[in-house]
Amino acid sequence: MLLVSSALADRSDAAKLAGLLSQHLTVINYDRRGRGASGDSADYAVEREVEDIAALIGVAEGPVSLFGSSSGAVLALRAATAGLGIRRLALYEPPFVVDDDGFGPPPGFARHVDGLIAQGRRGDAVKYFMTEAQGMPGFVVALMRFMPGVWSNLRALAHTLPYDIAVMGDTQQGKPLEAGVWSAAKVRTLVLSGGKSATGFQRAARALAGVLPDAEHRTLDGLNHGAVVMAPRKLAPSLVEFLRD
Repeated sequence: MLLVSSALADRSDAAKLAGLLSQHLTVINYDRRGRGASGDSADYAVEREVEDIAALIGVAEGPVSLFGSSSGAVLALRAATAGLGIRRLALYEPPFVVDDDGFGPPPGFARHVDGLIAQGRRGDAVKYFMTEAQGMPGFVVALMRFMPGVWSNLRALAHTLPYDIAVMGDTQQGKPLEAGVWSAAKVRTLVLSGGKSATGFQRAARALAGVLPDAEHRTLDGLNHGAVVMAPRKLAPSLVEFLRD
């Protein structure tokens, strides 16, 4: 199983989940481009990240399933639509915005993030992303600034925020998902959402399961959008059950 991380995350975020899954499956937990031990390039494109996944699938022994969380779920989904040899797909709360109810990033979001990063204001870029895209309360982000290890890691990954914005493309504009865009992902898919997550994440998960050719949606009680880091023990059993079925 290949784990695809979300925005502002590297493989360390999924380390506990990887450890739990590795008791049942062979797990590849990698750093996406520009993160951790992985290199980067000036000419970023989503297609290069899909090629990275293809390369990892190519060196794996046997069929490979993908798990992605948040924007990492959308990247995993894009890999499936590209026709990579994926056995199964498990997606946790892909952050599509499927109706116009105020959920999701504001107009000009991508441009503002680019501007903050260009000015070297990494911390401000992280704060803006967390409050405007993830809906995190400002006081929570303020408290995170006093957690040196956590905040320094987030700032170090700020330059990759445009990568995840590119992965999301135009899917956060409050429009229904287009079946024609995603129907090429014919692999069996499990779309998960947390019972404590914002309703926008839950609506998006149900909507995605509804447009994919072979998908089901499940709600995991007690979990929120940060389940990969905060509740891996509650998340892992559903993944193992799905992948070993």
